[in-house]
Parts: sequence; C-alpha cells; structure tokens
Amino acid sequence: MMDNQQSTNQQLPAPTVERIRHELRRRSLTVESISDITPGMRRIVLKGDGLADFTSLAPDDHIKVIVPGVDGAEERRDYTPRRFDNAARSLTIDFALHEAGPVTQWAIDARPGTPLEIGGPRGSAVVSGGVKRWLLIGDETALPAIGRRIEESSANTIITAIAAIADHNEEQSFETAATLETRWVYRPLSDTTNAEPLIAALAGIDIIAQTFVWVAAEASVVRAIRAYLVEERNYPLSWIKASGYWVKGKADTTEKFE
Repeated sequence: MMDNQQSTNQQLPAPTVERIRHELRRRSLTVESISDITPGMRRIVLKGDGLADFTSLAPDDHIKVIVPGVDGAEERRDYTPRRFDNAARSLTIDFALHEAGPVTQWAIDARPGTPLEIGGPRGSAVVSGGVKRWLLIGDETALPAIGRRIEESSANTIITAIAAIADHNEEQSFETAATLETRWVYRPLSDTTNAEPLIAALAGIDIIAQTFVWVAAEASVVRAIRAYLVEERNYPLSWIKASGYWVKGKADTTEKFE
C-alpha cells in the first residue's frame, strides 16, 4: 500500500524538466593540471580560449571527449563537465581509471600540455519546480555528476547521496552549502552490474515527498533500481530521472529510461 508521503507526491504537480539545446561546437584544449582525487579517479583541468562561451546548465550534462583510436579513427566517449570557469577558460573533467578504453588510456597517459578535443554539450536538462530534496544514486561513473550537483546546490537544498564504490579509499569529499548526507556502498569492481548493494542501501532511506530521485550507473543496475522505486516503493516516475551511463560489454553505449 502507498504511504502518505508517496501518495502526497503522486498528487503534487510533477517537476519541470526543461531541455535546452546548445550550439554544438568542437573545442581544442590543453591539459593544465592533473591530480588523483582517489586511487581510481583522476581529475584533469583543461584550458583553452574556446571555453570562453562554453555552456553547461545542468550537473548531469555530457560532453564528448575525442581521442585518436588505434586505427586512426576518432574514439568518442561521454563525460561530465565537472567544473568550468568561462573567465579562466578552464574545464575540469574527472576520469574513472578502472574503466578500459581509449579515453581512459588517454587520461592515464596525459601530462600538462597534452592536447584534447571535446564537443558539446549538445544540451542540458534543467529540473525545476517543486523539488525540495534530492536523492542521488550512482556508481563511480556517476560521481562527477553527483559531485557537481552537490557542490552547486544552495543552502536551502537537502541532498542524500548513495554511491557504490570499490572501498573506503574511493570516498570523495564535497564542499557545499546544502545539507548533505552521503552513504557509501562498498562493492568490488567485479560486482558493478549487481544492483542489490545499492537497493539494500536505498531500502533504509525514507523518501520524503517532493524528493527528486536521480539514478545513474550501469544500465541493468539502473533498470533494477528504477523498478524497485516504482514497483516496491510506489514512487512516481515523474519524480525520477534514470540513465544507464554505461552498458556492460558495449563500448560508447548509454541507455535512457523515460
């Protein structure tokens, strides 16, 4: 049976998700600095005059990182613009190093002065209207978007973040004006397609009305979490945004759940 809070959420007007298109541009950048914020997450700050008009209106926007492939063809992968500063002409991207692929290898090999091409973002999905709390759920690939949402939130925002990581060494800290509770879920990297650890952590969360739930991880994990929220917790789909940031066994593949 649906509890009172969930019933209230069903009756409230759904949040507005405004999709804003941006001019699609390709930008040539150069690595300014590199730091490992955890053993498995490398932060790279890029510079370039083309960033003067760079636009990213939502924390879960994606740019295309473009690197040469082994056969000379371009390889493109989606990454979150973690931070950017138009005046400073800088863009920060966090790279999860445990993933295999040409862009991860580029991040491992990068040094100050290394060039990089990016494209986008193609657009932003800006959530507004009636959202008083955020519940952010994801794995390592979602942490850049989760971190950006946390750090860009205002003092009147309440956020709960549930993140699956390999171990305590992969925990990140965030500076924010928001009221934040972070729950780290440890599971080995060999278990990244198992949704149960995140669902078990989610089972202990009281999802209060007017909470927008954002989920991103491997596609099968996201599908299971979304089904749990809708079928077992009776949470309305209009208050959930779920994205498969990657699909096991398929390169450069994402999956959206509408």
